Amino acid sequence: MSENAAYQSYQAQYGRLVSLSLPCDGVTLADFLRHAVGSPRFYWESSRDDVAFAGMGIALELMAWGEERFDKIHHHAMELFAEALIDASDEPLSAPRLFGGFAFRDDFVPDYTWSDFTPAHFVLPHFQLVRVRDKTYLTINAHVPYGENPHALRDDLRAALQARIAWLQDERSVPPTPQPHLCALDYPLTAQAWAQGIRYAQEKMRAGELRKVVLSRVAEARFDSPINVDSALDTLASTYPETYRFLFEPRAYHAFYGATPELLVQTEGRHVKTMALAGSAKRGTTPDQDDALARQLLQDPKERYEHGVVVESITARLASLCSAVEVGDVGIYALSNIQHLHTPISGTLKRNDGIVPLVAALHPTPALGGDPRDTALAVIGVCEPVTRGWFGAPIGWIDHKLDGQFGVAIRSAVTRNGRVWLYAGAGIVPDSQPEREWAETALKLRPMFEALHISEQVRHEQP
Repeated sequence: MSENAAYQSYQAQYGRLVSLSLPCDGVTLADFLRHAVGSPRFYWESSRDDVAFAGMGIALELMAWGEERFDKIHHHAMELFAEALIDASDEPLSAPRLFGGFAFRDDFVPDYTWSDFTPAHFVLPHFQLVRVRDKTYLTINAHVPYGENPHALRDDLRAALQARIAWLQDERSVPPTPQPHLCALDYPLTAQAWAQGIRYAQEKMRAGELRKVVLSRVAEARFDSPINVDSALDTLASTYPETYRFLFEPRAYHAFYGATPELLVQTEGRHVKTMALAGSAKRGTTPDQDDALARQLLQDPKERYEHGVVVESITARLASLCSAVEVGDVGIYALSNIQHLHTPISGTLKRNDGIVPLVAALHPTPALGGDPRDTALAVIGVCEPVTRGWFGAPIGWIDHKLDGQFGVAIRSAVTRNGRVWLYAGAGIVPDSQPEREWAETALKLRPMFEALHISEQVRHEQP
């Protein structure tokens, strides 16, 4: 089927996208999200960028299953935006975006925890708020049925958009509500089972079958009423501003959210940007202690080996897609409670095919999967009793040019009404010690514990 025939088939089935944007002064992303409580909601923000987004409602959903899920989403997005009527003349960055992500595994089957999340799931919000530096814009997205004149609906869409802007500006202040009361906190994976999993992986390493694998564990918390996701996001933004904060809530009160320090990939035309983030240490309580811990991390053979595997794998995967790849110097990426070894990586793409092919090529990196990839995934399947769902997987957005930005969904939790599952992982190499890796995952669980106001005394555990 030709590209034009494929689009005509898509248009006949789904219709045509019409998108209109207008300035929306005085409305913050937080206010917008609070007004959207009880509706599907989406959010992406990073202090590194001058632009941030939030969405509410659903104009269109794209889903895919199986090994071809990346290709299917790529082609659906391409078809969606191919003949879209987009009016973002006041600010080009206010143009429509798809929000969503992919499950960690191709063969992911939604269970109770992840019942509203498919192996690939993207949403075009009905309303999208974008903040570009100090200005905000509201976008309305509508899918016009096949056979209707999309130009004839522009006046109606403009009127609806203006009415929504007036309502948001009049009702912008929404008082925050506290987090509910914690009823129980459990850890499904015991320290003994954790150590057994590490020993199993290290046997594969001694046999030469595996270089590295990332194993994860889960904390399950139950509250007496639905989780206040907005309060959790506020805490993450104030405590971990150097992260990529995200929210994907395809159904009301069933949300995946977090604050990841790890960029999987970002594209702008033929320019691609990514990073290697692996190897961890705690922060010091004084500047001198902090510097000493950073130097120790930079010189630690185990941590440098783990980090090197990630750098090597990412550059190898980019090599076939890029005409040039640049690897920066290894340094320290410091968060408020933890610091990581970090290497920036960039490249020039041979072809401008958009971001999804890059996501497919890089996921999962050894930073969250392992090396070799297939062997690591098999080990993860044996050692982890709880499905990862979307933990450790790509999450982000795709714009109408098919460019975008995806993070690796770590430092994250999935909430279903008053229950929440928090995830954390640690890189396992031949020199790994179970007690040390257990402590590292406890450190990585801390951001989400803090966001949910679960005290250190309550969450304390012994390996």
